Amino acid sequence: MSYLKEFTKGILKENPNLVMLLGMCPTLAVTTMAENGLGMGLATTFVLVCSNLVISLLKKVIPSQVRLPSFIVIISGFVTLVGMLLQKYIPSLYDALGLFLSLITVNCIILGRAEMFACKNRALPSVLDGLGMGIGFTLSLLTVGSFREILGSGSWFGIKLLPDFIEPMTIFILPAGGFFSLGVIIAIVGKISKRKPKDISCSGCPNRGSCKFAEDEGDTAEAAQTEK
Repeated sequence: MSYLKEFTKGILKENPNLVMLLGMCPTLAVTTMAENGLGMGLATTFVLVCSNLVISLLKKVIPSQVRLPSFIVIISGFVTLVGMLLQKYIPSLYDALGLFLSLITVNCIILGRAEMFACKNRALPSVLDGLGMGIGFTLSLLTVGSFREILGSGSWFGIKLLPDFIEPMTIFILPAGGFFSLGVIIAIVGKISKRKPKDISCSGCPNRGSCKFAEDEGDTAEAAQTEK
């Protein structure tokens, strides 16, 4: 198992937000400002890494009949811890995230990684998987939040960027602007990560010799030449 691959896959190739389209509710709801997006991303990353680690260590202890309820209990414990820390030390961010902070417990990204990866792998790969997915989620929220804050408020992390004679487009901090911003960023990421399609012709099949439906190379070439 390649530890580097497990870590990097969630950043772009399998980005949970921009490629797999998971966790859309917090993405659209809290990204009116870059700070909110960054805060939600880091909180989710912490819960994702810690829950992956614990679930991986307890995978042989948790009965299969109560697997999902056990996962939710573990995840909710770390969500509660994050909420208490934010409420104590960063109350403004805690208030800004609101209900969506508690909903990290049932975030499909965290439950999905617990079910598909952490409960089937050892501790270190599970931690790297959670960290990579969390970083990818954080970067996507930060990107969407920055895009919306700059265009909708004329600032970034509270720092004014646009001059006074340019009026911010407030639609970008409204729900419609969130959908538009997310769609644009998803399209850009899809274009960047686009791969060439694999060869699905008979010539690329390892069982071509024993398959009665295999195309004859000579006939295929002749047909292609005739079409030209």
